[in-house]
Amino acid sequence: MRVGALIIHGLGGSEHDLGRMRRSLELAGIATHAPTLPGHGGTPGDLREVRAEAWLENVTAAYDELVQRYDTFHVIGMCMGALLALLLAERRQHRKGRLVALAAPVFLDGWSVPSYRWLRHMIYRMPRLAGIMRVQEKAPFGVKNTLIRSAIKARFERGDPFHYRWVPLTCIRQVDRLRHWVLDSARGIPCPTLVANAREDELTSLRSAEFLLDAIPDAKGLILENSYHMICIDNDRKQVTRSVLDFLGAFTAREVRPVTVSHAPHGQAVPLHAFG
Repeated sequence: MRVGALIIHGLGGSEHDLGRMRRSLELAGIATHAPTLPGHGGTPGDLREVRAEAWLENVTAAYDELVQRYDTFHVIGMCMGALLALLLAERRQHRKGRLVALAAPVFLDGWSVPSYRWLRHMIYRMPRLAGIMRVQEKAPFGVKNTLIRSAIKARFERGDPFHYRWVPLTCIRQVDRLRHWVLDSARGIPCPTLVANAREDELTSLRSAEFLLDAIPDAKGLILENSYHMICIDNDRKQVTRSVLDFLGAFTAREVRPVTVSHAPHGQAVPLHAFG
């Protein structure tokens, strides 16, 4: 039986957002496809003119091209990619496989989101200003594990193209639009869905998971107790991978020995798979 999966990365990111998830799926016999979303893979400024419709059309086109190749086809998304995965599943009435929503930010109400966040809606009315304002990636980078956080900081300092260092405020408006679409359409998702969120997520509270678990007719929840937003590369990454594989009915044939790097403090090594 041919089994495939569409993997959707987050805002400003790449498939590295999901750490070793893609490799684990491949080892379990699932062919993976991870398209680069419009405005990504270049420079942060490329996101200024991208609208939510372009992201959704991109993943829909990928889905339409791929789904007929497989007997079973799953959809997996991380962060903004989870919002797109949810919308795609409802839009295409996905029943050929399962849906995995990892750290979906249906509500932007995590502990690091400032209390004045509502002001962004006023700035949206001034497109030129919204286009030049930057939302910076900064510590803790969505990661609770201090060693992995240090490795991510080192990659940013080297200029590694694994994730944008900032995104324009204009694209946060597009994420807000995706969030509202999910709020309106989640009840129409027809496939079994795994909803995974961290209790200490700095971007979104468990209110997001609670909404999805209540709205989606066939949903299962996974709450992580020792991670921040980037659950696929943080302390609970192995639990996330095991849970996803189990939910998809897939199991890896062998363990993969992690390669290590030496960018962590005090000479300690950090597994490369920890952050992609």
